Amino acid sequence: MNEKKISYLVLDQGTSGTKAFLFDENGKVLFSQKVKHSLQKPAPHCIESDPLLILNACKSLIREMALYAKEKKYLIESAGLTAQRSTFMFWEKDSGKIRSQAISWQDSRSKKEADEKQEMAEFIWEKTGTPLSAHFGGPKYLHFTRKDADLKSGTEKGNILFGPISAYIAHQLTGNPYVDESIACRSLFFDLEKSHWDDDLLDIFDMPKSGLPELRPTMSDYGNIEIDDQSFPLKTVIGDQQAALIGQTGLNPGALAMNFGTSGSVQFNGGEKPGGTTGLISSVLASDKNFRHFLFEGTINACNSLFYHLEDILDIPHAEMKWDQRCENQETDGIYIPGFAGLASPYWVSGISDIMENIKEDSPNDLVRAGMESIGFLTADIYDIISKKVKISPKRIPASGGGARPVLLQFLADLLQVPLGHTTMKDRTAYGVYKLLSGQAFQEEIVECDQIFTPQMDESEKKSKLAQWTSALKKAEIL
Repeated sequence: MNEKKISYLVLDQGTSGTKAFLFDENGKVLFSQKVKHSLQKPAPHCIESDPLLILNACKSLIREMALYAKEKKYLIESAGLTAQRSTFMFWEKDSGKIRSQAISWQDSRSKKEADEKQEMAEFIWEKTGTPLSAHFGGPKYLHFTRKDADLKSGTEKGNILFGPISAYIAHQLTGNPYVDESIACRSLFFDLEKSHWDDDLLDIFDMPKSGLPELRPTMSDYGNIEIDDQSFPLKTVIGDQQAALIGQTGLNPGALAMNFGTSGSVQFNGGEKPGGTTGLISSVLASDKNFRHFLFEGTINACNSLFYHLEDILDIPHAEMKWDQRCENQETDGIYIPGFAGLASPYWVSGISDIMENIKEDSPNDLVRAGMESIGFLTADIYDIISKKVKISPKRIPASGGGARPVLLQFLADLLQVPLGHTTMKDRTAYGVYKLLSGQAFQEEIVECDQIFTPQMDESEKKSKLAQWTSALKKAEIL
């Protein structure tokens, strides 16, 4: 009798689409598919998506993976879900009926509610490791329950749940209303050190515990997914940037990596002790019942999404944007601060407009180049804080994601004065989930890079560019 071949199913639910992967036990991708979805912008600073469409996409993709596995005689050993983290919503606990759109991590309509709690900002950051911002759960909950009394009473009675879209998806796939710790960190209700919903934090945002999903480690028994005649356990739920770091460096303390997708992230594995520093986020990297590792992270709200935004501003069709090509032979003395999505690390400013200085009005590519450089400047600001906090001197920094294009990585190498490597393997986020599912996350692995970018910019030019960026931040009263 032939022994069944083992496989692992991974869902990667992102801002602009959902991907599914079937890995074999050696980490090879056997099959993958993607479904795109759109974001709606009903008003300034309002960005949302339809959670039912996203859920249906997840179910359809799971069915495709399960069918492929069956046809090729693979057993799906377990499944994992990685997802965008600060996208929150309301849904009914028993029926699963959605009671709001999925309010994107890019959305800042709850700025007023965040500003109201400013006197508690330091307390919130100390407890959660996460800054008070309209992008996170607490202010979003306040904003929507003030506008809709039914949402308020429903969460108080425990009939309606408020949580990240990952919890909604996992709930509808398994029947269990669970949320993992790495994404729960984005709620502003989660005590990072004690790993529980904190009563003081809940009181700040008038959030009843009855309206929250149950907490689970990232690696836990979330229940079974049943598709047609197949059933397999959902064993991992984790934030997308956490999974990306694990996909590049495993769970090795002291590892540093970068990931550039719709948003960007600079990540450092802080090991087994939580700790934070001004401007950065501290959160759970990964956990099970026996261990918990923590992450220091700086996030950049506008990476690939920045170029979608510039397509609208410049009236450039998406197929013609090709931002990396536009930037390659373009220099700029201009500065662009992407206020449309707010600034995350290390400034935490929302509800502002785009800021442009010295941009050539007759040159679209000048603005595109300045936009690309804004990603580099924000990354450099984050890296400077991390390097001072943990005193690291990396020989090379791995970078992954669809936004990790050569022109950006070269600019980063110039600003940081550190070589950057573009990782050979695509979809490191999904690969990180595979490593957790297969028990290989703690194994040492050399990150293979197909391109290395070494510093080339003159020191005086680098200092001049950074000084221009800092000056623009000060003029805008961001710094």
